Amino acid sequence: MKLDIHNANELSPVEQMSRATRLWKTVADEELSPLGLTHSRWTALWKLKRLGDNVSQKTLADALEIELASLMRTLNQLEEQGLVTRHCCEHDKRVRNVRLTAQGNVILEQLEQRIFNVRRQILQGISEEEMQLMRSILERISLNATAVLSE
Repeated sequence: MKLDIHNANELSPVEQMSRATRLWKTVADEELSPLGLTHSRWTALWKLKRLGDNVSQKTLADALEIELASLMRTLNQLEEQGLVTRHCCEHDKRVRNVRLTAQGNVILEQLEQRIFNVRRQILQGISEEEMQLMRSILERISLNATAVLSE
């Protein structure tokens, strides 16, 4: 029997989660490309906003679950676009903080509207009960994986 990769019922749960994540990311990236934002750029801006702005590069990298070196290219691009600035921390000159610019905040507002629209479209027809169940299951999977990694 040939596996139909477009039939989610034939995929393992991990393959289903990966496929859903990949499709969601693709839809979001297409929606945000007119703003000049790649996936790495818009997720960095989004996370920076959620962290409260003016955070260290290391804190941002950790929150994005990527290496600091990987984040540096993205920050350079965001800085070139005029969306963020970087400056030395007052208390520790070795630490560089990232801050949204006025233009970055304007783009972030547009980004948020577009992302909420994508979320609304993708989650259409899914009840709040189903969403809560999905969150609970994903949290349990994450906790189990973390426990395995700490053994």
